[in-house]
Amino acid sequence: MEFDDRYRQSQRPKFDCLLFDLDDTLYPYSSGIASSCLKNIQDYMVEKLGIEEGKISELSNLLYKNYGTTMAGLRAVGYQFDYDEYHSFVHGKLPYENLKPDPILKNILQNLPIRKLIFTNGDKIHAIKVLKRLGLEDCFEGIICFETLNPPVKIDEETPQIFDIIKHFSLPEPGVELPKTPVLCKPSFESMDFALKIANIDPQKTIFFDDSVRNIQAGKLIGLHTVLVGNSHRIKGADYALETLHNMRQALPELWVEAEKWRALQYHSGKVALETFVSA
Repeated sequence: MEFDDRYRQSQRPKFDCLLFDLDDTLYPYSSGIASSCLKNIQDYMVEKLGIEEGKISELSNLLYKNYGTTMAGLRAVGYQFDYDEYHSFVHGKLPYENLKPDPILKNILQNLPIRKLIFTNGDKIHAIKVLKRLGLEDCFEGIICFETLNPPVKIDEETPQIFDIIKHFSLPEPGVELPKTPVLCKPSFESMDFALKIANIDPQKTIFFDDSVRNIQAGKLIGLHTVLVGNSHRIKGADYALETLHNMRQALPELWVEAEKWRALQYHSGKVALETFVSA
């Protein structure tokens, strides 16, 4: 028994979870998904929320910059809308056909017997569509998505009072602060902390992959090991930087050492951990 305890301690893996962003992380930005998504968001703002077209570019930029996502910003400044309707409009017309199966990434993921999760600001339907298109739907234990962190909202029938964020930055008034958003999303500390708790993730033993510099830096502050994807130049807050996830083995060889530890530990104990699905 004493030998068993010492053996397990020496073989205990350094990492026990890999946490992946979805969009522009599992597939390249060149797919056109992101640019189409931005256009759909701006169309929604004009067609569904009645915002003047001439203000859209500046407004959406300010909302994204200050709240993490345009959607979170729209809710912060007072706009009310159904979350499912928003996601259906924004993601319903995306060029998913541009996403092709990625057998190289699938092989990499399947050869890492470490817990793997998706953490996306997108909704569950979008996440599942992307994973199926990439042929990766069986590679992850579960998905932490928009619905995981945000309950449905009741629409107030009264006309909402809209905070003028453009005026706030062009003609700032002393003592006036930006309103807070009710939406939880990366890169906010609250959203990341909540996601880790829901999924029972130890940040000190988790590697976080994301294409967003802001998300990576927020992940680092919360204690995650971080990998910036889509850029080979490492920035502040990123422990590693990869042009593509196809380069994981070359950039993070220790993961394969960890994989052998996992196999040895499971073989020695005669037990295989059961996986659970994390979602809405």
